[in-house]
Amino acid sequence: MASSLLVLLDDIATLLDDVAVLSKAAAGKTAGVLGDDLALNAYQLAGLRPQRELPVVLAVARGSLLNKAVLVPAALLIATFVPALVIPLLMLGGLYLCFEGTEKLFHRWLADPASESEHALRRLQALADPGVDLLALERERIRGAVRTDFILSAEIIVITLGTVAEADFALQLLTLVAIALLMTLGVYGLVAAIVKLDDVGLYLAGRQALPFRALGRLMLALAPRLMKALSVAGTAAMFLVGGGILVHGLGALDAWLADLSAVLGGLAWLGHALGAAMTGLVGGALALAVRVGAGKLFGRRTRKAS
Repeated sequence: MASSLLVLLDDIATLLDDVAVLSKAAAGKTAGVLGDDLALNAYQLAGLRPQRELPVVLAVARGSLLNKAVLVPAALLIATFVPALVIPLLMLGGLYLCFEGTEKLFHRWLADPASESEHALRRLQALADPGVDLLALERERIRGAVRTDFILSAEIIVITLGTVAEADFALQLLTLVAIALLMTLGVYGLVAAIVKLDDVGLYLAGRQALPFRALGRLMLALAPRLMKALSVAGTAAMFLVGGGILVHGLGALDAWLADLSAVLGGLAWLGHALGAAMTGLVGGALALAVRVGAGKLFGRRTRKAS
């Protein structure tokens, strides 16, 4: 009896160790989505009343968990019954990451300045107008953030699924659940810290003690720079991660990059990463060109029909 219990505990420990290894690998591959998720959610939830920031972040986190509660079983069904779809879905997720990164790079040339200025003005007027239903505005923010989270969560789950595709069902299930929980807690814990950073800085800046005042002013100065740094890091990681997925899915390109990078010796990893980033940039540019071209084509047809 005692030996059976020890064997069971050993099996559980081995299983958890495997889950930890696979979760670490999956977390590394989803770094691009994580950086973008942080920056995007912090931006979407900025500008709320200070006393409502944390409840709204909590509501979006609950929505994120519900998203993943749908996505994890769907991913397992695909891996079990249609495993051939895993790599194509992974490639689509990588291509979408590259597309988002490229769209961010070219946003200033593609966006309509007048439309963006009007949207920003309406947002500021709504926040300043005491007659506006602020709860309705919060609910709209939450719905928008949860919709965005669904797309980003789908990318995370698909990338994780590609990492655990060769594992047995129990490992797939536990790793997907672990990543879903870790990403949700990590992202929205950090989002909560980011959106409250300026409030904490303002509080400390008003204290009498000089060290607290200095720290508060430093936090107030760092808050906007942190948002900018998150956005830049997230965009760069999109190309590295998305391009890496595309390269991995295209075996011949992966082998060619490995041979080409080998001449760098100990820096071969850097050459491969740069090659993956360039692949991501090219793939994202092609996807963006298709999207812009299709938008112009269908827009022209719609205008003619009207």
